[in-house]
Amino acid sequence: MSDSSKPRVVVVGGGFAGATAAKYLKILDGAIHVSLIVPHAGYITCPASNWLFAGLGDIERLTVDYRSLQSRYGVAVVTDSAKALDLSGKRVHLQSGEVRSYDRLILAPGIDFRWDTIVGYDAAAAEHFPHAWRAGPQTLTLLRQLQAMPDGGVVLIAVPADPYRCPPGPYERASMMAYWLKQHKPRAKILILDAKRSFSKQALFETGWAKHYGYGTPQSLIEWHSLADNPLLELHADSKMLVSEFGDRFSGDVLNIIPPQTAGSVALQSGLADAGGWCPVRPATAQSRFDNFVHVIGDAANYAPIPKSAFAANSEAKACAMAVVSLLREQPLPEAHWLNTCYSLVAPEHGISVAGVYKADSGGTISPVAGAGGVSVAKDAEAERAEAEYAQIVYRNLVADSFV
Repeated sequence: MSDSSKPRVVVVGGGFAGATAAKYLKILDGAIHVSLIVPHAGYITCPASNWLFAGLGDIERLTVDYRSLQSRYGVAVVTDSAKALDLSGKRVHLQSGEVRSYDRLILAPGIDFRWDTIVGYDAAAAEHFPHAWRAGPQTLTLLRQLQAMPDGGVVLIAVPADPYRCPPGPYERASMMAYWLKQHKPRAKILILDAKRSFSKQALFETGWAKHYGYGTPQSLIEWHSLADNPLLELHADSKMLVSEFGDRFSGDVLNIIPPQTAGSVALQSGLADAGGWCPVRPATAQSRFDNFVHVIGDAANYAPIPKSAFAANSEAKACAMAVVSLLREQPLPEAHWLNTCYSLVAPEHGISVAGVYKADSGGTISPVAGAGGVSVAKDAEAERAEAEYAQIVYRNLVADSFV
């Protein structure tokens, strides 16, 4: 088969969703021409980035590339960014001016941020008050701010309402910061200002915080406050203060403001997102509900109740790859199932986890499989250490499965 006659699939986005989709398309059918559009030659993983705040690892260990996808599987890796999608013409216009045609497009653009919820907090302000919700330079900025803060200082972590990338992430971040502060600045305090009434793995986190950081006592390193009925509305940058709807004022030495999120901008600009800012899909195939030749996976897509996690993105990508191959071959579609496993560290030797298995009914509604998955059970120190070790193993295996 000549290269020009091969089915052409373009994958936009090189995170866990996009990289996995490109890899598994070639594994399933080497005759498909797969182009992977990525903005940079390297990718810094968000999973495990919170561990840096506890002094575990460095940014280099979180950095992966796409060389294996190209050399081992034959994926055509293009270092460029998608500027616009021509859906009617089935073309992707790149920033460089190049145009890529497709028979099927897999869109995995990740997240973008809403800057309209807290007055005074925008992309420019985020350089001084980092969200660090894309791993990289902002992670290092936040780390330096934490380390430079005086003993007795205050860290504010502002957490958005659901849905957002990595639901347990803010609470693991608080844990990792508290672990470092306990050793180096024990009079410090972390205030979590949460737009929700509850959060992922709350009971497990709070049990761990009580064990390690005095949670529930006046000396606790961590305090959690629900602001579900009293949202944060303003940032006063000069005084490092956040102000709520009821006029409550929260001041800190380090402000980690995690904004509400949407699907990546290329999805929004192309009309593939709904009023909520996420891309609705037909779960069995990941096809956009607005375009049958576009498949959306990863954080940008709405697979609720599946959370927006790297593990889920990897699982969605594999199911999508199988569906795309079947559609190109005009073969029956396989039945889709999805997995999610999310490990968090409360301390370097104390891990917790949640897992889920999901399926879709004939109407396209996704639901958990009864009796599958669940959360880890707080037992003893040995079990906690095992969970912490599993967290590192799962991370390494997930990276290998997606990028190697």
